[in-house]
This record gives sequence, C-alpha cells and structure tokens, in this order.
Amino acid sequence: MPDTTALSTAQACWLAEPGRAELRTEPLPVPTDSQVLVRSLHSAISRGTETLVFRGEVPASEWERMRAPFQAGHFPAPVKYGYSNVGVVEQGPDNLRGLPVFCLFPHQTHYVVPVEAVHALPPNVPPARAVLAANLETAINALWDAAPRVGDRIAVVGGGVVGLLVAWLAGRLPGCQVQVVDTQPARRAVAAHLGADFALPEAATGDADLVVHASGRSEGLATALRLAAFEATVLELSWYGERMVSVPLGGAFHSRRLTLKSSQVGQVAAAQRSRWDYRRRMGLALSLLADATLDALITDTAPFAALPAVLARLAAPGAETTLCQRIDYP
Repeated sequence: MPDTTALSTAQACWLAEPGRAELRTEPLPVPTDSQVLVRSLHSAISRGTETLVFRGEVPASEWERMRAPFQAGHFPAPVKYGYSNVGVVEQGPDNLRGLPVFCLFPHQTHYVVPVEAVHALPPNVPPARAVLAANLETAINALWDAAPRVGDRIAVVGGGVVGLLVAWLAGRLPGCQVQVVDTQPARRAVAAHLGADFALPEAATGDADLVVHASGRSEGLATALRLAAFEATVLELSWYGERMVSVPLGGAFHSRRLTLKSSQVGQVAAAQRSRWDYRRRMGLALSLLADATLDALITDTAPFAALPAVLARLAAPGAETTLCQRIDYP
C-alpha cells in the first residue's frame, strides 16, 4: 500500500468553462477520526448529465437541485462535477482500511469524505465494474416508479447505459417480454447479451404495457408514446437540461388514456420511500453488480490524464458508440 502520510494534494478534473475541462492540483485535507482517505481506482462519466454540464446546459432554475453530493464550484463553471467513483480506503477505521469502496464523488485522484459517504463493495463485485453503481441505482429507482407487473410487455426506448440496465432488470421479472428500441443497430448485440430483444424504431413492437424512455431525444419520446398500449404508462428517464422538447400529445394520446410520468434518482421512489433510504438503495445496486454480464456496458476506458479530452469527445457529435466510459487512475 502506498505511503500516504505526506500526501497533501490531489489532482481533480474541473470544468473551467463550458466546453473546456482541465486537471487542477488542489489541497487534500487531513482526515479526522470520522473520515476516510480514498485513493481512486476508477470513475465513470455519466453520458447524459455530465455532457450537459460540460456544454453548460444546466438551466439556472436547476443549479441547486442538480448539485452532485461532493460538487465544488457552481454551475455553469468553474465546477468540479461527477458522481461515480471507486477507490480504496487508505486511511480510516480498521473495518474499512484497504477495502474497495464506491462513493458519489467527482473525478479526483484522492479525496477525503465522511465514513458514511462510502459503500464497501461486496467481495464478488470487482472495482472496475462497480463504476456502474450510480447508473444501476437510477435504473432500480425507475422500475420502482414504473411498477411493472409479472408478464408485462415492456419497451425501453434508448439503449444507453441506463436504458440497457432498465431492460436487464425488467427482463428478470417472470414472464416479462422486454424490447430495447434504439436507432443504432449495434445496440442489438448488447441487448441480446443482457437478455432483451431489440428493434429499430420503425420495427418496434407496439401495445406495450409499460414504456421507459431514456434516449434523451424528442424523437425517442415520440416513439415511446407511439408504442404504449391503452392506459399504459410512459416513464420519462431522460433529462434535457435547457433544451426544449417537442411532445406529440395529439393523435391518440388522450383516447388511449396514456400516463406520462417522470422519474429521477435524487429522491427514492414514492412507493419505497417509507422503508428505503439512499444507503439501502445503493447497497442493492452494488449487490446486483455481481453479474459479470454487465461488463458489456463498459465499452471505453481511458487514463485519468486524458479525462479533459475524453469529456470533450463525449460531448461532441459522433460519440454515440460509447456506452459507459470508464476512467482509470494510476
């Protein structure tokens, strides 16, 4: 284990201004008895939220609600943002020291947080896969909000990481038929690997009992509404930032008595809230990551030193082939 007794600084990724990130050296506090010092092993970039942050597209009305747990700075910039970090505890209580942990922390080489902010990984979950925990937590909360039933026909429009995780979870419900709908034919193989059917939008099966929309595009939402059966629910998981969204609420929307419902991971789903807290929900997400099938979602890796360039690439057109982008630390 590296000697951390003289460690006084860390490197962190900051959005210096919309469209430009940089690595900065910043002071590292000495941990107290109620804190842990974590050395980062991996982090992951949230393709939806973090690219919106990178482009400066967080609406002013949402600046406070969209703050990450350990965010520094303020929107639109300069800001240190991120929430999917896996590291090893190098200083802290005896029961945590040397263990790999997950934390909702931005991209940074070392960090100090309260003990209760870290979640020890189950022994059968490798750190390199645990970066999916935040996305899986979102997918869990989405299905709690959606409340699918045994035997439902379920369409998931948008085959990104969150959409594919929703499909993977839904496919484990008895009798459910799950179809991932995406404009990229390459998503077919990943969907099949996770146990779901696949279709391009024009060939998707309609009359779905539940539709989950996670494409982040108006066209995807239109497809989701088209696929919903009579009195079905369309669960909206996409977040659009400042972008205006065209929603086709004419046609058969009213005659089919559809429900368009939002879901967001910042609050535990209402149906579970009296019994579940954030820690229990994260514990469930981490336990489900024992399935090696999910490694297929981590399609790209890069070293921490390349992170500013990686963020710029993911925020630009043409990065649709990337699912989960993992960042590896030295």
